Amino acid sequence: MKSNPQKKNLYLILSLLGNIGSLAIFKYSSFIASNLDFLMSLIGIETGLQYNIPDFVLILPVGISFYTFQSMSYSIDVYKGKLEPVRNIFHFFSYLALFPQLVAGPIVRARDLLGRLASYTAPSEDKRWEGLRMIAYGFFMKVVIADNLAPIVNHGFESPVMLESSLYWWYITTLFAFQIYYDFAGYSQIARGLMTWLGYDIARNFNHPYTAVSLKDFWNRWHISLSSWFRDYLYIPLGGSKGGIVWGHIAMWITMLVSGLWHGAAWNFVIWGAIHAFFLSLERVSKYPDFLNKSIPGNILSRALIILQVWIAWVFFRSVSFDQATDILRMMFSVKTAQWNFTFDHGFFLVLAIAPEIIYPVLKKSQLRNQVFKYRIAEAIWMALVIAACIFLRGPGSEFIYFQF
Repeated sequence: MKSNPQKKNLYLILSLLGNIGSLAIFKYSSFIASNLDFLMSLIGIETGLQYNIPDFVLILPVGISFYTFQSMSYSIDVYKGKLEPVRNIFHFFSYLALFPQLVAGPIVRARDLLGRLASYTAPSEDKRWEGLRMIAYGFFMKVVIADNLAPIVNHGFESPVMLESSLYWWYITTLFAFQIYYDFAGYSQIARGLMTWLGYDIARNFNHPYTAVSLKDFWNRWHISLSSWFRDYLYIPLGGSKGGIVWGHIAMWITMLVSGLWHGAAWNFVIWGAIHAFFLSLERVSKYPDFLNKSIPGNILSRALIILQVWIAWVFFRSVSFDQATDILRMMFSVKTAQWNFTFDHGFFLVLAIAPEIIYPVLKKSQLRNQVFKYRIAEAIWMALVIAACIFLRGPGSEFIYFQF
């Protein structure tokens, strides 16, 4: 039966309105109202919209940013003919609400999962072991690294008196950069492991982003499911890949600003997206990574520049206000250095954060990990040590950062 274009358009619009409308109501209503109140106050009109929002609207449904994007990907793919409509409504809702990745991703595409829901295959022994390995590593990243970094980071950003020290704020920002990485990557690993136990494979969501050689490379490694979603469903439809140089930059800026707003209903997140857009545009125009990465010193400099750019953006992502973010950046790039007692604990947690990302490329290049772990007993001993660390070296419990999104 030939499809009706008008009905297809209508169904797509209804789906997008339903998903985007849900996000607008539950996640952005207070943000929109407060900004409208501010704009109206500039012309002398007091509206008070923010104070008239119903209480139930202010309760953010768990995981709404993730399952709305999954729902939209299904609707758009069906509309474009890239995916056949699902015939079993339970398969659709199972795809939409699979519990391992429901609250914080990764964002799974319908075309990658719906077909497998119709023909289930139980996981093999090797798959169950692989799932256990991912879950154990995920917990290690979360409870041993991220949760031990969290109190130090929280003390820095939430202290009523900010320490006027450049070194201190570079230290705190570095710890936060690794805290959010291990926190979110840890959740993604646990979700992948649980999905493997259920008999389904989902793609990795992080690929050692702080080893990137360019900002574009960083976004190919950081929150891969989200960055690829924005690429396929926003950047490319806007014509970013075919609309010429100028329009390519405009489409990229729109994509990064929307990405920032997706993370949170606050201008800090929009500024975070704008900073990345600015440095991505600079990278496109100058093509400096191509030049620098031709030599070892240049490659080191290129990686350092990426860290600098990402760290500056993280300040706005984590700060509780715009004013705090600008104060922190002022202190980071100031020559003033107040007295700061750098203790053994400070050094230990800095090494704890950075060491895995330094060790990874060495192990990968030498193939040492593959040579050792080809013996199952060696991997079993290593796994036992990882699990023991999760039990005895865990930090103070804290919820996953991306639960708030």
